[in-house]
Amino acid sequence: MEEALRIDKETNTTLWETAIKKEMKNVMTAFKILEEDENVPVGSQLINCHMIFDVKLDFTRKARFVAGGHMTDPPASLTYASVVSRDSVRIALLIAALNDLDVLCADVSNAYINATCREKTHFKAGSEFGPNNQGRMVIIVRALYGLKSSGAAWRAHLAQTMSDMGFVPCEADPDVWMRPGTKADGFKYYELVLIYTDDILAVSSAPAAIMEAIADLYDLKQDPKTKKRYDEPTRYLGATIGRYTFEDEQARPKWYMSSEEYVKNSIIEVEKKLEGQGKYLSTKISTPITQKYRPEVDVTPELNDANANYYQNLIGILRWTVELGRIDIHVAVSLMSSFSAAPREGHLEQLYHVFAYLKKHKRSKIVFDDTIPGISEGRFQNVDWQDFYPDAKEPRSPKEPEARGREVKVSCFVDADHAGDLVTQRSHTGILIYVNRAPIIWFSKKQNTVETSTFGSEFVAMKAATEKV
Repeated sequence: MEEALRIDKETNTTLWETAIKKEMKNVMTAFKILEEDENVPVGSQLINCHMIFDVKLDFTRKARFVAGGHMTDPPASLTYASVVSRDSVRIALLIAALNDLDVLCADVSNAYINATCREKTHFKAGSEFGPNNQGRMVIIVRALYGLKSSGAAWRAHLAQTMSDMGFVPCEADPDVWMRPGTKADGFKYYELVLIYTDDILAVSSAPAAIMEAIADLYDLKQDPKTKKRYDEPTRYLGATIGRYTFEDEQARPKWYMSSEEYVKNSIIEVEKKLEGQGKYLSTKISTPITQKYRPEVDVTPELNDANANYYQNLIGILRWTVELGRIDIHVAVSLMSSFSAAPREGHLEQLYHVFAYLKKHKRSKIVFDDTIPGISEGRFQNVDWQDFYPDAKEPRSPKEPEARGREVKVSCFVDADHAGDLVTQRSHTGILIYVNRAPIIWFSKKQNTVETSTFGSEFVAMKAATEKV
């Protein structure tokens, strides 16, 4: 606090002071300030609180008042909070185009403090509470940021809101909420609301009505440029999102997801690092890693602690890049990830090679194409297993919802390279799962066992693919 205000004084500004006042105004509902003669409740734990400061990309100042959650030890049942999976987001964008639905997104402001605090905690007020309250005991009555149980408390609170609005959680993903909807022409579908902590994505023929109902209960952040509280998504979970129209198609535009902006910023940081070493990213790159390079037989010197840590950071960036849709580097990243514990100089050079490939092939979008693929059933051999499994039936969930909206076709492609690792002789599994023509799940991982035949490695891969389907 003192340092932030001192910076204001030295720069003759009030940027940090304004940020602090704005934050305290927003979070005051989370507290109950006790009078000097009042005692704290029995069983309440004394903790510390502090302010976190940050400068955003647009140079605005952000202050966040947080509790010292590390000082409490609540049961695990109070702390778990799930979020929507990225697979569900991809499917939802596909469904939007498939059923001719609109998509809107919003962000709940100071989401946690809408929920009641699940822990008994208190702290001594600091100067941010003003001279009249400084030094008094303060009870935390709302789910303040920093407490271990706050995420779970907010999720349960919002779940109750969704339930009150007539939505039910999807059996496959509890953070996808569904409600039967019907268009004016009688077309039946499901309205969807996807929740990632405080980010809300609504898919419906009238998503504005859903957003308005939520806005009546919670404060939605206003976009500083458009002044709108909700709008079509342009970014979601770190990815750039937008509409895409095929040149030869007159139908409704599809949705796409792109890692282009994330990749661009990552490459800038990598090039800064290389520039300090007098190096640069190669421009003559055609593959994610050097052809015929085998990381398992690399015998270059091991990296020191600092460079090994940098290697692990780069792996983290590349794994997220894959998650955002760069399937073309998935195998390379999967191979190089297995050497994170003790990377070598040659391994680091190959990561630079991956970034050089991304720089040369930086424009990439995954389009969630809703058209049905033309796969001939005649390509698959019909086999009668009735003699071996006479009583076999397809397992169906008793909670299976009514079918609504246009149908989809799920396609899975799976393969394995037998004994691809030259040292361990372990095989590598690759899986691609499409819904219609939209890639939804991609998977690339070294198998845990050593298989003595191609059949064995293919069988292990098929087992993994079946589980994911």
